[in-house]
Amino acid sequence: MKLAKAVVKFRIPILVIALLLMIPAVFGYAGTRVNYDMLDYLPEDMDTVKGQNELMKDFGKGAFSFIIVENMREKDVAALKAKIENVEHVETVIWYDSLADLSIPMELLPDKIYKAFNTDNATMMAVFFDSSTSADITMDAIREIRKVAGEQCFVSGMSALVTDLKDLCEKEEPIYVGIAVALALAAMLIFLDSWLVPFVFLASIGMMILLNLGSNYFFGEISYITKALSAVLQLAVTMDYSIFLWHSYNEKMRSCSDNKEAMAEAVHDTFTSVLGSSITTVAGFIALCFMTFTMGRDLGLVMAKGVIFGVIGCVTVLPALILVFDKPLQKTKHRPLIPEMKGLAGKMIKIFPVFLILFAGIIIPAYYGYSKTNSEVYYDMGECLPKNIPYVTANEKLHNDFNIASTHMLLVDKDTSSKDVRSMMKEMEKVDGVKYVLGLESVVGSRIPEEFIPDEVRSKLESGKWKLLLINSEYRVASDEVNKQIDELNGILKKYDRGGMLIGEAPCMKDMIETTDHDFKVVNMVSILAIFIIIALVEKSITLPVILISVIEAAIFINLGLPHYLGQSLPFIAPICISTIQLGATVDYAILMTTRYKTERIAGAAKKEAVWTALYTSIPSIIVSGMGLFAATFGVAVYSDIDIISSMCMLMARGAVISVLMVVLTLPAMLMLFDKVICKTTVGMVHIGKGEKKDNTEIGLKHRFGV
Repeated sequence: MKLAKAVVKFRIPILVIALLLMIPAVFGYAGTRVNYDMLDYLPEDMDTVKGQNELMKDFGKGAFSFIIVENMREKDVAALKAKIENVEHVETVIWYDSLADLSIPMELLPDKIYKAFNTDNATMMAVFFDSSTSADITMDAIREIRKVAGEQCFVSGMSALVTDLKDLCEKEEPIYVGIAVALALAAMLIFLDSWLVPFVFLASIGMMILLNLGSNYFFGEISYITKALSAVLQLAVTMDYSIFLWHSYNEKMRSCSDNKEAMAEAVHDTFTSVLGSSITTVAGFIALCFMTFTMGRDLGLVMAKGVIFGVIGCVTVLPALILVFDKPLQKTKHRPLIPEMKGLAGKMIKIFPVFLILFAGIIIPAYYGYSKTNSEVYYDMGECLPKNIPYVTANEKLHNDFNIASTHMLLVDKDTSSKDVRSMMKEMEKVDGVKYVLGLESVVGSRIPEEFIPDEVRSKLESGKWKLLLINSEYRVASDEVNKQIDELNGILKKYDRGGMLIGEAPCMKDMIETTDHDFKVVNMVSILAIFIIIALVEKSITLPVILISVIEAAIFINLGLPHYLGQSLPFIAPICISTIQLGATVDYAILMTTRYKTERIAGAAKKEAVWTALYTSIPSIIVSGMGLFAATFGVAVYSDIDIISSMCMLMARGAVISVLMVVLTLPAMLMLFDKVICKTTVGMVHIGKGEKKDNTEIGLKHRFGV
């Protein structure tokens, strides 16, 4: 209570400090680097990651792209190649003239070398950069190459994807926030009892969002998914806290002598309630930190921090703002638009077995769809971009004109004999889907002695430690076919060089598939266990956590099962994140109703009366909370052209609605069904039921419940 009184007393200094903190927060936000490369979040001990590091360390090569040039004479292509070589951070450009222009006669080049880089009206060059795939300088180089090359050229590769993704995100992100704020504001104007208070809420929450985003500076960088979603999510999941404070304040105004005393008591009550509520949400986000694919940790830490900021803002900045604007807030109050729910609640309790039957009927198909959705996700990040974006266009041309869908790189020990390398290449070219394998041995062939190869050419494909080979594949990244191909190629590679490494986008994606499949199970178990323990401690019960988590998990099964029945494919990260976010963010609805049910039962109310009271008093709060989460995410889902953002927001919006329905319809029926067991397994309720008449509320049911 001392803290609450201090907040009221020092309300003006609190607002001044909050406003001053906005200054470093803005600089922190601007100075936080954003990572757009999903492959950066793979564990460092994987061969693919080690191989990428070796490529950079030994060859000075990091990012890799193919550039397709259409309808250009060879002389002009050579001139273009020279221009691209002069672009900052381009390390090597390989075209067939890289080899033919030197001492090797053109007629001695193997046919496949020429055909690998040319079609009837197009030619292709391979570009290596001296910087990593998602480095800012690499993205600048991609933009410069596009500028130099003009409209006849198309740049493929992960760096091109990352560049286009960044440009699209930076264009869309401000609009995400604008849409989320507008729709959340509309929801609050509809469901709250004041025309002005939603604007005060948004001011308070906005400050906390900016503080959260600014403090990300200390992490060094965050993922683009975290940046795109964190503000929207923080607004959605912390809006409840503001609503709770406002309702508590208005209630205290009826019994307290003035608004300052009312606010002090409201802050005290809100802090106690919101602290318990926020712990489950934080636990859901912290569970993401247990992913070995570290993008989960990135999102989890930022969002857990955002929830904590939300709680702090709710009991400091918001009370100060409400007191400062108290007079206009009171003048703009109106009757709530949500009608009284006593009659509806009574009717629902009367037919509660119907909801139990519906629950039992829907759970099996929901779980079946849920299990199928998890196996139908996609990993190719190109699929999350619009079809008309430059990267997608370039990839389609690469596939259609050159029959190349993915490119792998091989690092083979430099001491491996040329004879063994050639034998290995021949074996690899027999693997299904391998178009060809290119290396120094391809150029040399069997007709040209190695000593005839100039050092300038050799340095592009050999280092002091490794030989570099390129494998072009007809199979798309993250497909079952390419993953099988990678296994076969690795088997051949290890025969000739046990320390050799197969790297590139497709091998990295294969590692990602295996990593995230494991992560999904781990994160689910951790989030369920953590929230089970929290509910058990809060409710002092063994059975209530099982019931509450079952209700929300059923909502998650329905939400994540629908894509299977609708024929939709989700980005791989969506089911992992949504299962924990939906559990952590919406289990509060169930806790709210259950806590009231417990309070009524302990106070002496019979089973039906306790459930009825809990239901009709909770419905308005649950609807407002659920609609807040829905409003903040649905608009972003509809607007975004980035499928990974759109899918996650749509799942959150739909999950909020499904969780509201499951809690309102199914949880009261569960409480009715398991009342006896709950009483026997919950501290403080053991005595309930002894001597209680079987249907002692039936007499007054019509009168009291409105049925």
